[in-house]
Formats: sequence, C-alpha cells, structure tokens
Amino acid sequence: MAVVNTKATAVTNADAAPSQSFSSTKIAGGRIKEAVGFVAALNGDSIASTYRFARVHSSWRPSRVLLSSDAITSGAADIGICETAANGGAAVDADLFASAASIAAAQVNVDVTHESGVITLVKVEQPLWQLLGLTSDPGKWYDLTATLTAATTAAGTVALKFQYLDGN
Repeated sequence: MAVVNTKATAVTNADAAPSQSFSSTKIAGGRIKEAVGFVAALNGDSIASTYRFARVHSSWRPSRVLLSSDAITSGAADIGICETAANGGAAVDADLFASAASIAAAQVNVDVTHESGVITLVKVEQPLWQLLGLTSDPGKWYDLTATLTAATTAAGTVALKFQYLDGN
C-alpha cells in the first residue's frame, strides 16, 4: 500500500495560490440554517398522499434532514423534493433523502438525509440542484415533501427539519 495525502475541496482551495478563491461558505465556514414544518397525519391517509413541510431553494446545500413522528401505528413515506403547487406540484425526486421511512413508531430527529442512498458520500458538497441531477441552478423554490408508501392507521403528527447552508 502507498502512503497518500488527499485533500477535500475546502482544504485544496485553502492551500491554493493566493490568486485562487477560498471555498464557498456552503462548503467551509458557513452557518447551518433550518427550515421546519409539521403536518397532522390522519387515520386512513392512503398511499400516495403527500405532506409538504418546508419551502427549500435549489441553491441551498442540504446538511441534514431530520424526521420526527408520533406513533402512527402504520405508515411509511418517501422523503424528497416536489415542485411547488404554483409549478404543478409534481415530484422532482420523491425519495431523494429517504425511501419508505417508517412513521409507525414515535421518533425524534432521526437523520434520514442519506437513507435512500441517493446522496452518497461523494455528493455531500453538492447543492440541491446538483443532487437533483440538473445541469445548472434554476434558481427556484421546491417543497420538501413526504409521500406515503404505506397508509396510516392512526392519527399523529409528522415533522421534518431541513438543515442547510445557503452561502450567507
């Protein structure tokens, strides 16, 4: 085996010649911000029901998506990104963060950011638009959404926190 010295983007940029710019605060030195919301799930909400939690911008770099829920007895949801209602409301990537995440048991701030496997370790520096597979930033708003993959059999509250860096 060889000895290697490997650098992440932020360190490479910091070590570069003075003519190079430092990394965006989305990658180094930024402040984590949060968008949060909750919805009331009802007994009998069926598969394909959608819960919209927060408006998120294409330029933001997601840091963590945290799921909380009451014990709803049954229920699971994909957690991802949809167009806003004004833009038609369609799924852009319904399970970007989580695929069939359980909301059956009570839970508080379970990190589902990487649950679906779409956001791999080599993508942690990417803003939302890149995670969605777009070639450039459309500069638009989306909804952080849960889409039921299993119906609910009791009522309860579901909440999502979207922690992000926006470069400010």
